[in-house]
Amino acid sequence: MTLTEASFWTGMAATAAFAVTAVAAIKNRGVDLFGVLVLGAITAVGGGTIRDVILQQPIFWVQNLSYIWVALGASAIAFFGRSLVTEGQTYAILLYLDGFGAAFFAIHAVDTVWKLGFGLPAAPVILGMITAIGGGLMRDVLAGRPTLLMSRELYAVPLLFACSLFALILTLALEYQAAGAAGCVALSFLLRAAAIHWNLRMPRWLLSK
Repeated sequence: MTLTEASFWTGMAATAAFAVTAVAAIKNRGVDLFGVLVLGAITAVGGGTIRDVILQQPIFWVQNLSYIWVALGASAIAFFGRSLVTEGQTYAILLYLDGFGAAFFAIHAVDTVWKLGFGLPAAPVILGMITAIGGGLMRDVLAGRPTLLMSRELYAVPLLFACSLFALILTLALEYQAAGAAGCVALSFLLRAAAIHWNLRMPRWLLSK
């Protein structure tokens, strides 16, 4: 399997994980299958869609509808198995998958934007963050629940740190681009996993006036 193929299948897995989190987000709210499919698709491709609109690039899922089909399929499976999806241990696994998916999409977006030379060096980091968390923010707003950014959840900080570090690597050590990308994905995921496992939170004083 080539690096491109591995990246594609990793993206598919991350897309499915994002879509499934939509079902967990609306548990016990009486939403029908159509609502779940819409919310799952928005969660999975929303952030990347915003990124491509800002970049004035072809929307990624329009060029490859596999992202939509995977999102819809994962959402449907999760809807019919929602009692399992929202169960404690399974939901915890979804959180880890979501953390990995966010890390992968964030670093992939930074790399993509950097290659376009768009707004270097800040724009790739910003758009990496938007790609990773944009769909989740729309999911939470539509589901009528507080977004992760408006809580003490240690979610965006690992992504911001990893995106910034990768931008630094691209600036100072471009020859380590591939290794740097893999390392930054791993770093963001491990920080998020630690936050989930040990229930880490942002210090309260950072969120108050």
